[in-house]
Amino acid sequence: MASHPVLDLAVIGGGASGFFTALQYAELAPGKSVAIFEKGSHFLQKVRISGGGRCNVTHACFDPGEMSKNYPRGSRELRAAFHRWQPSDTVEWFRHQGVELKTEPDGRMFPVTDRSETVIDCFLERARKSGITLYQNRPLTGITLLDDGTFSLQFENLETPVVARTVCIATGSLKGSSLLQHLKALEQTLQPLVPSLFAFNVSDRRISDLAGVSHPHVSIRREGTSTARQGPLLITHRGFSGPAVLRLSAWEARELAETNHHFPFIIDWLPEMKPDAIQAQFDDNRRTHGAKLVRNSPIPPLPRRLWERIVACSGIEDQTTWGQLPKAAAKNLLDGLKSARFEAQGKTTNKDEFVTCGGIERKTIDFRTMQSRNVPGLYFVGECIDIDGITGGFNFQAAWTTAHIAATDIATR
Repeated sequence: MASHPVLDLAVIGGGASGFFTALQYAELAPGKSVAIFEKGSHFLQKVRISGGGRCNVTHACFDPGEMSKNYPRGSRELRAAFHRWQPSDTVEWFRHQGVELKTEPDGRMFPVTDRSETVIDCFLERARKSGITLYQNRPLTGITLLDDGTFSLQFENLETPVVARTVCIATGSLKGSSLLQHLKALEQTLQPLVPSLFAFNVSDRRISDLAGVSHPHVSIRREGTSTARQGPLLITHRGFSGPAVLRLSAWEARELAETNHHFPFIIDWLPEMKPDAIQAQFDDNRRTHGAKLVRNSPIPPLPRRLWERIVACSGIEDQTTWGQLPKAAAKNLLDGLKSARFEAQGKTTNKDEFVTCGGIERKTIDFRTMQSRNVPGLYFVGECIDIDGITGGFNFQAAWTTAHIAATDIATR
C-alpha cells in the first residue's frame, strides 16, 4: 500500500492542548502539513463537558507570578511560561476568532454564549480553514525514532505507518495509556500518575439527606496537617465536593493517594469567625433571645438545614432554647462548627473530567520550547506533563500556554 507523505507535524491527541498546538502552528507556518490523531470518536471531549458544558476557558488572573500559584505541580516552570502566553493572550486570541469571553465573580472565564460548543466550533472551523487533517478513532500503537531524525508512527485502523518530522504528544492524562512503554523507550521518565481534583466519599449522619446543600465558605484540612484550603463546599449524595474540597484534593493528591483515599479531615464551617466571636454570639443569644430555639438561629452564612443538623448532632434537643442551653452542649456546638471531623472513604471523579497528577517528568522537558531534552523533535503539551492546576480554568490555561510555546518552536525548526 502507498505510504503517506511525510508530515511536518503530527499531533497525538485531539483535545484542548493538541488542537491549540496545531492551530497555532498552522498560523505561524502556513503551508506546512499538520494532522491531529485522536484515539476516540470525538474531538475536544473535555472542552465539551468542562464547566458543566459551558467551558471554563481560563481565569481572569493577568499576573504571571500570581497565576502560577494555582498549580500544585509545575508552578515554577509555568511562571516563566506565562510571561510568553497568559490569560490576556488567550482572551485576545479567542476575541480575534469571534469568541468573546466573560468573567464571573470568582474569576472564571466562559464564552458569553455559556456554551462549550462555541469553543469547539471555533477550533473545528479554524482547523478546516488552516488545512489541518483530522483523524478520529486512531489510537497510537507505536512510535519509533528513525535514523534520519523523523518519527514512524503506527496507528490502529491505519495499515501503513505515518512518518512525521515532528511529533507533539497532547494526549491529556497518560493514566492507563498504551503510550507509556513507548515513551519509556524514548527515555522519557514519568512521575507516578494519581488522581487530582476529586470529591470525597463520606457517610455521616451530619450530612445524610442534605445532598444539594451548599455553603459559600469553609476551611478544610487533612487531620494532622496545618495547611487548610478555603472556598465553597457542596454536600452531595456521596459526601463532599465543591471548590474547597477539590483544592485540597489537588494540593495533597500524592499524600491522599498513599492513604488509598481513606483519611480523616477537619472542616471549619465558619472560618471567618474566631471561636471567641462565636462564643460571644452564643452568650448574646442567651441574654437577648433566651426564649428562641437554638435550631432556629443559624449563624450566617451557614445554610439553615446544615445548622439544624449540626445542632442536633451536638446533642441539643429540638425544643432547647438559648436560655436552657447547657454549657457542655454549647461547647459541643462550638466544636462542631469550628473543628468538625469527618472520614473520607474513597473518592468520586467524573471519569471524563478528572485531572491527573503526574506524567512526563518536568525536568526532561525544556519549558522554553516544550521539546524533550532527550529526543529532538518530540514535544509535550498539556496534561500529559506532570503539571496540574486547581479548578477554575487553570488547567485549560496551562494547555493553551504550553501549546503556544511548542507551536512557536516547531514553526522555527
